[in-house]
Amino acid sequence: MNTTLFDQAKSEVFAGRMLGMINESSLALMLSIGHQTGLFNTMDGLQPSIHKKIADAAGLNERYVREWLGAMVVGKILEYDAETENYWLPAEHAASLAQSAGERNMAPLMQFIPVLAKVEKEIVECFYNGGGVPYKAFPGFHHAMADSNRAAQDQNLIDRALPLVPGLTERLKKGINVADLGCGQGHITNLLAQAFPKSQFVGYDFVSDNVKTGNQEAKKLGLKNIKFVKKDVATLEQESKFDLITAFDAIHDQAKPAEVLKRIERSLKPKGVFLMMDIAASSHLHENHDHFLGPFLYTVSCMHCMTVSLSQEGAGLGAMWGEQVAQQMLSDANFKDIEVKKSDVDPINNYYVAYK
Repeated sequence: MNTTLFDQAKSEVFAGRMLGMINESSLALMLSIGHQTGLFNTMDGLQPSIHKKIADAAGLNERYVREWLGAMVVGKILEYDAETENYWLPAEHAASLAQSAGERNMAPLMQFIPVLAKVEKEIVECFYNGGGVPYKAFPGFHHAMADSNRAAQDQNLIDRALPLVPGLTERLKKGINVADLGCGQGHITNLLAQAFPKSQFVGYDFVSDNVKTGNQEAKKLGLKNIKFVKKDVATLEQESKFDLITAFDAIHDQAKPAEVLKRIERSLKPKGVFLMMDIAASSHLHENHDHFLGPFLYTVSCMHCMTVSLSQEGAGLGAMWGEQVAQQMLSDANFKDIEVKKSDVDPINNYYVAYK
């Protein structure tokens, strides 16, 4: 490759991209604030209004709301009329930013930017010294995960994801034993327990606050067929106990993912099913070149998924371990008839169905 010829036009285009990036990154923080304060939901239900009316409707401080509105207007998120000084959220933008958008609401995703920024210094140190940053350094991560996935889970888990496994819904209705590994704050597990009262569920997570949150939600919902237990799933010891084991976006975070998969296989009853949801990506970098969330996913992988595993002297698979490696690891764990399935409403994830 000839590196002596400098392409001035290419350089200027890239410089422009860098300027745009600092603006877009800044907007991500403001979008996160708009979501967390409920401002997008407030404006979704308002006619064009002056800043004070918006602040009052949201129950927020007027001065901060006014400055936030400024960022949203120049960032072309909100519309503004200089004569009337009215602001409004276009319906076309509300369809991606407000609660009414349901699973299409992307505002919760913006929370990952400030959450990851909190550990930037520690990650930089890891670049020099190796090691990793532990789970306890990410107090807002699990909330951001639950918040960003909640609408999609509520709308699609029962009707779209479970039918990917033939006969599974019918078995759950009749009553089977189910374990959810790396359950986070437990919302998915509680959804399943609520939908299938004849089945018994247990959610395992090694973060105490997640276990507490899961049990609190189960109690609030009046569920009697579920419990959440603090446990490192690499130490799972219930041989031939479960008919179904699930892991939603959790295996790649594990310190010992290969061991976890082996223990999952042992914990399943004969002909038991393992349903694993994980990032839809290739294990080969060049095949992810045009991935629609590639930069975000590699960043989250580096600044959370990989580093929390390495902090435990683990494998450090990362979120972008990819379909090829996932299938090989499932096979190495003695799973049979491994299938990779897609949901027509979930472009982010693969659904791996593996049988004992």
